[in-house]
Amino acid sequence: MLQMKMEAVKPSAVTPSKSKWVRTLSKVLHLHAAAAGIVPDDGVQKVKSNETDEWNDRKTAKRLSQKFDRLHDEELERKVALEVLIAKIFATVSAIKAGYAQLQHAQSPYDAEGIQAADQLIVSDLKKLSELKQCFLKKQYDPSPEHAIILAEIQEQKSLSKTFEILGKKLESQLRLKESEIIFLREKLDESRKQNRLLEKRLNQSGQLFVLDNLHLSSLNPSNFITVLCQTVKSIRSFVRLMIDEMKSADWDIKAAASSIERGVVYWKADDRCFAFESFICREMFKAFHHPYFFLLGNSVPEGKKHPQVFFERFMELKSVKVKEYLAKKPKSTFAKFCRTKYLQVVHPKMESSFFGNLSSRDMVSSYQFPDTTFFTVFAEVAKRIWLLHCLAFAFEPEASIFQINKGCRFSEVYMESVAEEIFLSSDITLESEPRVAFTVVPGFRIGKTVIQCQVYLARFK
Repeated sequence: MLQMKMEAVKPSAVTPSKSKWVRTLSKVLHLHAAAAGIVPDDGVQKVKSNETDEWNDRKTAKRLSQKFDRLHDEELERKVALEVLIAKIFATVSAIKAGYAQLQHAQSPYDAEGIQAADQLIVSDLKKLSELKQCFLKKQYDPSPEHAIILAEIQEQKSLSKTFEILGKKLESQLRLKESEIIFLREKLDESRKQNRLLEKRLNQSGQLFVLDNLHLSSLNPSNFITVLCQTVKSIRSFVRLMIDEMKSADWDIKAAASSIERGVVYWKADDRCFAFESFICREMFKAFHHPYFFLLGNSVPEGKKHPQVFFERFMELKSVKVKEYLAKKPKSTFAKFCRTKYLQVVHPKMESSFFGNLSSRDMVSSYQFPDTTFFTVFAEVAKRIWLLHCLAFAFEPEASIFQINKGCRFSEVYMESVAEEIFLSSDITLESEPRVAFTVVPGFRIGKTVIQCQVYLARFK
């Protein structure tokens, strides 16, 4: 009984709370409906209100769509107007560039009217650029953008075409100037070549050897030998300069090449390395100088061919002829054999290949067909001078002897001559650090009691 009473009491305890919640929810719905113009109690009024609301929504949407379209059109117009403005700016800048190019072209050669016209065009275009700036700031756009942008592009293309046309004229003018310079330089080159040929002809035919034209064996003296020796040294140095130029053209390391010839030498100047190459040429060309005919005929030289008169006649025969013509006429002569042998000794195959890209000159020389190149012609002149010196040395009785100084010897003014005189002016030289002979550049000679000094290079050693 008690349990039944308790169960009957429980529902009545929850009911007030639920009723309160229902009342609150109903009130909220009622207020919401009232705010929307809907009265829940009247169904007809509710339907009418819904139709009105739908019509208002359509009207609002249409108004918003029209407003969006209007804003979109305004944005599009603004973009088009800016594109037109930019196109006009580019066209005006191109016109300024064309005017500036015209101004430069009118300055050389000087054209007063052209300069004035170009200046006016530039000023006018700068004013247009200023006007475009004001239009942008004031938002004053072109009323017909399609037409304006086409005209701006046409104007820009015309200005570019004008600029390229002026540049073309400028390049043509520069080309004509360069052609004139080339013609002038060719004329100077031809003139220099003529002068060189004239000097070469004088040197070959007379030069400093003209004093020996009327020379006789009985009047031969050491001064005649010194004259020929000076010419020989000059020809050697000409060949060395040519060889160094070829080395530089072939990207050789001149320092390393000089060190491979004379090791451990500290040069006073970088240019002094040329003496190492002179030393190499002299060492190879004068090798076996003290033997008759450089040992080309071996030990079996007849006594008649070793007579001073024979050597003197050979000297007089060869001294006035051109070496190229002599080699062409007598390709198997003793001198031709000497020239062939010395070329193959002096010019290494790797050197010739590096200089000229092939060994064609070497192959020709080996077969006694002497090439007509500048390099071989200068070398053949060296060979001729040394051969003349050799013949003259054996024309003396007793014959002239050759000597050189060993490395490390002290300097002696009796037997030596320094090729670098500025060494003696150096403040670094003391008795303890006195430079010694690094190598012999040009050998010395003895003719009877006369000593012809050898040329040496003095240096400190590493």
